[in-house]
Amino acid sequence: MAERIRLGADVGGTFTDVVLATGDELVTAKVPSTEDQSVGVVEGVRKACDAAGVDPADVEEFTHAMTVSVNALLERAGAKTALVTTEGFRDVLEIGRQDRPSLYDLSATRPEPLVPRRRRFEVGERATPDGVTDPIEEGEVREVAARIRECDAESVAVSLLHAYADSENEKRVVEVLEEELDVPVSASHEVLAEFREYERTSTTVVDAYVTPAIDRYLGRLAERAADAGLPAPLVMQANGGIASVETVREHAVTTAMSGPAAGVVGANAAAGGVPDERGLRGLVTFDMGGTSSDVSLVRDGEAERTTEAAINGQPIRTPMVDVTTVGAGGGSIAWVDEGGALRVGPRSAGAVPGPACYGKGGTDPTVTDANLVLGYIGESTALGGELSLDADAAHDALAGLAEEAGLAGPAAAARGVYRIANANMARAIRSATVERGHDPREFGLVAFGGAGPMHAVALADDLGIGTVVVPLTCGVLSAYGLLSADEQHDAVRTHRASLSEADPEAIEDRFADLEAAVLADARDPETATVRRRADLRYAGQSFELTVDVGDAFDPESVRERFHRAHETTYGYRMDDPVDLVNLRVAATAARPTPATRYAADGEGAPTETREARFGDGERYETPVYDRSGLAPGTTLGGPAVIEQAESTAVVPPAWDGRVRDDGALVLTEADDAEGDR
Repeated sequence: MAERIRLGADVGGTFTDVVLATGDELVTAKVPSTEDQSVGVVEGVRKACDAAGVDPADVEEFTHAMTVSVNALLERAGAKTALVTTEGFRDVLEIGRQDRPSLYDLSATRPEPLVPRRRRFEVGERATPDGVTDPIEEGEVREVAARIRECDAESVAVSLLHAYADSENEKRVVEVLEEELDVPVSASHEVLAEFREYERTSTTVVDAYVTPAIDRYLGRLAERAADAGLPAPLVMQANGGIASVETVREHAVTTAMSGPAAGVVGANAAAGGVPDERGLRGLVTFDMGGTSSDVSLVRDGEAERTTEAAINGQPIRTPMVDVTTVGAGGGSIAWVDEGGALRVGPRSAGAVPGPACYGKGGTDPTVTDANLVLGYIGESTALGGELSLDADAAHDALAGLAEEAGLAGPAAAARGVYRIANANMARAIRSATVERGHDPREFGLVAFGGAGPMHAVALADDLGIGTVVVPLTCGVLSAYGLLSADEQHDAVRTHRASLSEADPEAIEDRFADLEAAVLADARDPETATVRRRADLRYAGQSFELTVDVGDAFDPESVRERFHRAHETTYGYRMDDPVDLVNLRVAATAARPTPATRYAADGEGAPTETREARFGDGERYETPVYDRSGLAPGTTLGGPAVIEQAESTAVVPPAWDGRVRDDGALVLTEADDAEGDR
């Protein structure tokens, strides 16, 4: 039987990563990201296929993650969007929740709505949670359509009051707008059939805002893929599952943060077994790329998910992997503020011109330049397997920074940049753990991304984490995660009732409708499994917890699960009545994680030694290893540097490392390393 060939391509801010799986072999590639992301994707695919000796036409499955939607939100470069809403609710996007972005900052301002007031239109209709009271006047909607046409809107969002409960009016508005206008229309009852007017409207507007960009991009990608002989791409969603291009085009908002979600899935797959081996509660995933760092949590083998996220100040309530992002990456620029303090990021040098050491015209000092000056990467290091480095340019850039900051020279500036970048990333890890009731010392740290393994152990030291895992594919782990991700589709509908008075039959009917919706999106409904969940809260609370429901809705069982979840999360349970708020369904079709075989192709001896600085700047003559030459079972004592084409791992003094059978490098504190052996 012929080996199945699968392909994953992930677009980052600096590089596009590709992983090609042929049987139990993995071939990786990394190329600079391009302005039209589909160009870089196809270049990376061809590079990986050439390295593997594979014709792109032989690839059976092509999975992709991109940053199109999140870039549109961060850069406010999405479609010119109009909003149609119920009369009297035109300003809901600006009113929001009346909370302050920074409680004690008198000058704090809210992000501008994605839809300005002049493109927000009202229609005279009304519905309550019990049904429609004032039906739509079709003529009024056609007048609104004419006004939308006059303002040259490229997309329309429709969010009517209580459409989550009764969508009759909203459906009619959408029908008329689609008859009158030649632009995509996003309806709140399809995007997010959930109560809370502001969040539902915001999520629908975001969907409308990114839909044209996603539609154009996926069209170009599908065309280029077909020209290269590749199959139609599958697309990673923010919930950690994949979907077809057709499904994603209809639910564009689900692509926000698709790349970081793929990284978390890949980290969970690549570090499998480590929590059990080390007696850990789970994993903290740490992805440091060229522009930013992403942190997430894996517990009980599953990535933590959330429905309360915001990108650039815009609330999005679709299910997504819970990722905390900080603007600290290899390309983050170091600078001195008006008070003379050294700062790092969030501005980045990107891929072009990139850090000074790239030799592409960049002159700003970056984290990558600091790592070069500290000896963690060397002049002979080929980033991405092909980009050589200019050490003199890095020293010059950091010398200028040292002079501006009043430091003793390039090495002192490099230490400062490294420590500040680590402090920024440590705060992100604390946000994902300590601030949510989890002790980071009970977790392992999975480090990946081009720069993650260089900083991981320093972060672990700071946080008291005793185990660091650097997967074999750490430099392209998000792309690897694309091969490991299951297909997944989510649906939600508000159903508010006291749990003691809830009608199980009515709830079963609603669950049946939700199941039909998610299975309709599945490529093969016969292979999908369905999971039912519910959002509950104590009466009077304003926040919910999500618990499993099981195959049949039993109020008493659901109530006890909620009590246990509340006690686990907040440390106590109450005797107050429990309210049911939302019903959720997820359909999942499992995909196998690539079975990889790892064997060293060398003797494991150092390829060179170079001076590296650790701690307060103490110099160590440090052996440098080619990772491909380290056989399973190999143990290393720090300090050491382990290089591979897409990433570099740093083992400081007082830490040891061991290579697992799958090629993953497990790093532990020296006095604890024996426990991993």
